Amino acid sequence: MESASPKPVGEPAWQSVPHPVLVVDASGVISAVSVPAQEVLADAEAGVALADVAPAWLTDAHDRQASAATGLIDGRDFAANRTPLPGGRTAWWLVEDTDRSLQRAHETLAQERKRATFLDEASAVLMASLNLDRCREATVQMAARHLADAAVIVAPVRDELIPVVCSGPDGVAEHHTVEADPASVSGLSETLRGFPPVPSRWIDPATMPEWLIPRRFPGRVGSVLITPLPGHGVPAGALVLLRRDSKAPFSDGEELFARLFATRAGAALSTARLYAEQSAITRTLMRELLPPQMERRDDFELAGGYRASADHELVGGDFYDVHPATGPDGETLVVLGDVCGKGLEAAVLSGKIRNTLHALAPLADNHERVLNLLNSALLTPDNSRFATLVLASIASREGQLKLRLTCAGHPAPLILRNDGTVLEADTRGMLVGALRQFTARSTEVSLAPGETCLLYTDGLSEARGGPLGQEMFGDERLIDALAQCAQLPAEAVVERMMMLTSEWVTDRKHDDMAVVAITAPRRTHLSAVEGHTSGRYSG
Repeated sequence: MESASPKPVGEPAWQSVPHPVLVVDASGVISAVSVPAQEVLADAEAGVALADVAPAWLTDAHDRQASAATGLIDGRDFAANRTPLPGGRTAWWLVEDTDRSLQRAHETLAQERKRATFLDEASAVLMASLNLDRCREATVQMAARHLADAAVIVAPVRDELIPVVCSGPDGVAEHHTVEADPASVSGLSETLRGFPPVPSRWIDPATMPEWLIPRRFPGRVGSVLITPLPGHGVPAGALVLLRRDSKAPFSDGEELFARLFATRAGAALSTARLYAEQSAITRTLMRELLPPQMERRDDFELAGGYRASADHELVGGDFYDVHPATGPDGETLVVLGDVCGKGLEAAVLSGKIRNTLHALAPLADNHERVLNLLNSALLTPDNSRFATLVLASIASREGQLKLRLTCAGHPAPLILRNDGTVLEADTRGMLVGALRQFTARSTEVSLAPGETCLLYTDGLSEARGGPLGQEMFGDERLIDALAQCAQLPAEAVVERMMMLTSEWVTDRKHDDMAVVAITAPRRTHLSAVEGHTSGRYSG
């Protein structure tokens, strides 16, 4: 293997000098160089211009004929001392300042540790919230406090408008939306599309539009840094950092550090955006799955209560629904059911049943026919989708509330009389969706004013808890609790039943619970003399 050709060193006398030294003539060309100097400046050789191989601080010192100068060479601190030579030549002696280099290394290490700590803290703050607005606010506030004098997030254009969040030294985050063209700002349009950022030195601060500068920004903008906020496949926007003209421009190291911060902020923003989209979808779906609001009717009272098996869930396998009468002599259909399973999967099945029953509601004058059609709709080869149901058709006839009740594999409704007596409705039926052949038996019940019919799921009667934690609430306790609700309004009956069973299970694992109360309101009339005396209540 051939050795590399030695570089020209000029005069041999200078080559043997054991210290880094450069001899430069009056025209700025190196005429001699020592071997140690070539170890410091690898490209230094005789016949090469000093400006082509030396750092700017040394070239400037030579042009000014300064007696000494200091600066960095490949990250090491050096002092250069000048010695004039005959013929207008100059010898520059290079001496490494090892103490200063060591100090600088410690300072650099401390700065990197500080930056690493900041990035860790930023990640913790940004990932602590899945709210997109709060995440944007935290991003600009931290960037303005640690990276610049002000920070701005420019979100992707939406409906020809640009959402903007900014913060200045005071730490106050501002939200506004502007109608502007991102292409009017150098590098912004490309950054919003996820392209690499343009160097800060290429951006003219004087071209920054007013909408990109916080209202309380101190002084004039001296330097601008624009970097993308990378998301999960889709850019989360752009981060714009602004620095006052009284401060030094952004260095290459600061630009790199800003991009590291923007990467973490972009991931957090993208996560928050995805969560917001999923939440919107979930709310839309949940709106159809949640139990309906019960409204008081003229002829009867309705109230419902629901508690999912997991307290953090809104829906589950138990459900109830109301289909109002379509005419003055029509019947209102109330449905309460319990599908197999728990959680969202069960809620989806309950949603299908509710939608099917909504379509079948006009046929509700015949409960058995409705349940037969529903049974056919739920049948699967493995019979894995089944449910228990109770139907209640309500009509006001001759001063009493007439109910037609039909159970399909469900606990029979309970009838609460005014004297506190509780009776079980005489209705039975098969599970819906379990077998091709379906049978059920309906019954009719009359409610006098003040009396209640209670529809409930087995989550109430089979709730386990009590003093020992494993005892079932049971039918007997359920009937006794209902008996104490005699002559109460429907809402009070539901509230008491749900309260007692919730107290029974406390925070233990339990099944879904649902209950509906149908109450014939007590008749009242007011009598008055000339409108000034108090009225009388009559039951």
